[in-house]
Amino acid sequence: MSIQQGRFAAAENEERELGHVIVLAGGLSYEREVSLRSGRRVADALRALDVDVEIRDADATLLPALQASPPDAVFPVLHGAMGEDGAIRDVLDLLGIPYVGAEPHACRIAWDKPTAKSVVRAAGLITPDSVTLPKEVFHDLGATALMDSVIRRLGLPLFVKPARGGSALGVSAVHEPSELPTAMVGCFAYGDTALIERYVSGTEIAVSVIERDGMPMALPPVEIVPAGDLYDYTARYDAGDTEFITPARLPEETIRQATEVALTAHRALGLRDLSRTDLIVDSAGQIHFLEVNVAPGMTETSLFPRALQAAELELGPTLVDLIRTRCFS
Repeated sequence: MSIQQGRFAAAENEERELGHVIVLAGGLSYEREVSLRSGRRVADALRALDVDVEIRDADATLLPALQASPPDAVFPVLHGAMGEDGAIRDVLDLLGIPYVGAEPHACRIAWDKPTAKSVVRAAGLITPDSVTLPKEVFHDLGATALMDSVIRRLGLPLFVKPARGGSALGVSAVHEPSELPTAMVGCFAYGDTALIERYVSGTEIAVSVIERDGMPMALPPVEIVPAGDLYDYTARYDAGDTEFITPARLPEETIRQATEVALTAHRALGLRDLSRTDLIVDSAGQIHFLEVNVAPGMTETSLFPRALQAAELELGPTLVDLIRTRCFS
C-alpha cells in the first residue's frame, strides 16, 4: 500500500462507526496487577471518546463470551505469558476476531529474549554478548563450575534476567562473583531459563513505535533515570521512584540513530501496530538493543503514553486509530 492509499483508507475508516471493543487485561502472570492498571487506563481513554468498551480478564469465561457475542475488535494489554507469547492471539485468530498488535508468530519470537537478540543481530543491530542457560543445566553440570565459566567468558559486571518475562521481574545486576548465585536464584524464581548478559552502562532509553497510515513511526525516546542502580519492578510502577525525561538528553544524531534501531527491530521481528524497544546508549554513543515489548504498558508511569505525549499525540485517539486499522483493514 502506498502512503497516499494508506491516507485514503485511514480517512475512509474514520467515517465508519467503531463498534464494541474488548480490552483484555489481567491474566495469571506475575504481571497481572500491572496489566489490570494498563487495561483500566486504555478503557478510560476509549470511553472518553464514546467507544463502547468492556474490560475482560483472560479466564475461563472469556472464550464463551467471545463466541456468544464477538466484539468488533480486541485490544490486548495482557503482560507476561499468554499475553505476549502469542497464545491469546492464536485464540483470537481461531475465532476470526480482529485485535491490535503483533501476530502470534512475531510475539513468540519477540517474547523469547535470546531469540529476539539473534534476529536483531542478524538485522545489523548491536546487542550485549550473552549466554542462555536453563536451570537444569546448572543442576546437572554443577552450578559453581558453570558460574565460574560464565564470568570467565563474559566478565563482570553482568546482567541476569529471565529469558521470557517482563517488568524487570527476576532481574539483577551482578558486580562481584559472590552476587551471581543469588542473582540466578532470583531469576529462576520467575522462569526456567536465564539470559546472562554482559552489563552495558550508559543512558537507558525506551523508543516506542506506532504504525500510522500503514507506516511504522518512532516516537521520541524516553530517558529512564531510576532512583537506585536498577530500573526494577518498583522503579517502573511506583510513582516518584524514577525520573523520566522526554525527549532523552542525547545528541540529535544519537536520537536519530536510536529511533532507527527501534524501527529496525520492529520490522525485523515482524511486529505490528505498536511496540516498545529498550536500549542502552554507552559513553561512546553506541546503541545496544536490550529487548522489545509487544504489549507496552499503559499505566500512569508507563513509557509508551509518555512517548505519545512527547510527540503531541493523545492516548485515546491513537488507540482508536489502531483499533480502526484492525477493524476495517
